[in-house]
Amino acid sequence: MTSAVPRRFQLDNPYLLAALASLCWSSNHIVGRAAAGHVPPFWISTMRWLLPAVVVWLFARTVILRDWPAIRTHWRAMLLISLTGGTLFTVLQYVSLQYTTALNLSVLNSLVPVFIAVVAAALFADYLIPRQIAGLAVSLAGVLVVISHGDPDVLTSLQFNKGDLLVVVSMMVSAVYSVSLRLRPPMHWLSLLFVMALVSAVTTLPLAVWEAASGYVPRFDLLTVFITLFVGIVPGFLATVAWNRSVEVIGSNRAGPFMHLVPLYSAGLASVFLGERLGVFHVVGLALILTGVWLASRKA
Repeated sequence: MTSAVPRRFQLDNPYLLAALASLCWSSNHIVGRAAAGHVPPFWISTMRWLLPAVVVWLFARTVILRDWPAIRTHWRAMLLISLTGGTLFTVLQYVSLQYTTALNLSVLNSLVPVFIAVVAAALFADYLIPRQIAGLAVSLAGVLVVISHGDPDVLTSLQFNKGDLLVVVSMMVSAVYSVSLRLRPPMHWLSLLFVMALVSAVTTLPLAVWEAASGYVPRFDLLTVFITLFVGIVPGFLATVAWNRSVEVIGSNRAGPFMHLVPLYSAGLASVFLGERLGVFHVVGLALILTGVWLASRKA
């Protein structure tokens, strides 16, 4: 007779995994911001996926080869998932951190649940009711507060921080990725991670080569080694596996609200490690974004 493992002892708890993914992304924002000016963004983007691809292939190629027929048959869906969740999302985030703060990135991260609702409506005919539309409007107001730093003159003169605008685009891409996960065929989680990592590494490598040819090369020191290993292990491996599994079990709409933990984690981490101060505009913007998300995602 097989006894059931108590839920609290299961590492596969989707809610804990979603919270873990948020913590990994938050710490990645801190490291990515600290790397600005020291390690080029395209180098980080490539290493984030190249390391997991190599490691997973070395230890799980039997599983990957077993799932290969499904991967090949559903290559369009796998390509969409890989390009959005890997290539585009990663490049946009690390480039944006050259211009904006880790706190701004984390606060704007709370837009993802709203974008998920919009993408789900566009791609899978999930309709939006008036309350959800109101939620989108309130969240947009929060975004404007953050990217303007609470200064109306910035909005009237259109003097947006390009890093903040890139963050918003990356959040849209992340939403497409989360919603598109439902298109993947049945396969082992290591196979999904390998395909994402391989496609992302291959598509970001030319950017890293161009970056190096332009003279922007990483400083080969201990900090660069730490950053490279960190992005490959924490956001590249742990966050991807945790988030994919959470979305698989409870769906993107229920996993999405855990993104709200990112700015909370980051506020503490950025204060300790980067000396970034939480401004009033961050608090106001986050409050508006979370209110909009609550309106857009609550059940009728």
